[in-house]
Amino acid sequence: MSKEIIDSHLLKVLHTLLIESSVSRTATLLGQSQPTVSVALRKLRDMTGDPLLVRSGTRMVLTAHALTLIEPTAQALNNIAAILHPTTSFNPSTTSQTFRIGSPDYLDAFFVPAVVDAFHREAPGAKLEFRHLMMVDGGYEHGLESGFLDLVIGNWRTPPEHLHLQPLCKDELVCLMRNGHPIKPGRLSKPVYEEAEHLAVMTYNTTSWGTVDVELARNGLARTVTTTLPYFGMAPYVLARSNLLFTTTRALATHYTKMLPLRIEPIPGEPQALTYYQLWHDRTHRSVAAIWLRRLIANVAKDLAS
Repeated sequence: MSKEIIDSHLLKVLHTLLIESSVSRTATLLGQSQPTVSVALRKLRDMTGDPLLVRSGTRMVLTAHALTLIEPTAQALNNIAAILHPTTSFNPSTTSQTFRIGSPDYLDAFFVPAVVDAFHREAPGAKLEFRHLMMVDGGYEHGLESGFLDLVIGNWRTPPEHLHLQPLCKDELVCLMRNGHPIKPGRLSKPVYEEAEHLAVMTYNTTSWGTVDVELARNGLARTVTTTLPYFGMAPYVLARSNLLFTTTRALATHYTKMLPLRIEPIPGEPQALTYYQLWHDRTHRSVAAIWLRRLIANVAKDLAS
């Protein structure tokens, strides 16, 4: 394989060849002669160590390796364009940009669908990718720093100080259980709560306290967790067939009481309100596209809260 450095022109030829699977169409689109493009293809084959285009009957098709190069070449060309022509304006109605948001799955039921709907109404040609925070290598802080994530949404009590933060809305902890639970409505006292068996969701690791346990401790409460699950969406269905209690946010609990035979009971004492917010890194703080995304998220949260 050649160790030559690929320049932006050759990269553009490569990307066009990958999209068109044709030397003649590539030449026409780039305003070059077919022999010039053929020379570039030979050079690209030498550089990549792969034929890239092979004949199949009367037409040319991409090799397996060439197929894997379509997205990287497109991203590289976009990055070069961003360097040479910095974006000072942004039109969501015409953009084809991809945005990536990190969020815990307790937002999946009520918040994420509203965001997706608003996003595609304003940016019909753009792409939106939600990433579960436990699937982000190095954690959400690294995801924001590296550019793997544009934004993170959550309700941690003490977010990292080096990240930008915008409050979105408030929520509270409640207890969710099945309608026919032995604990009667209005009878969830502190002793009853602490003696009951609880269900918990462990989305990060099982050694550190999560937001729920921190808030319970602030309120002088403890729980005995006998069952753990990896995803919030599984919990309501387990509750419907057990006598477990599940401490979660009112927004999530309310959503599932409309779908399953479940009821909400207040947490004993006076737990403090939880604040949902969005976090972002300084690298995207002034990006006009990222500013649009943050404004969209804030508007969705405002609408849901009202």
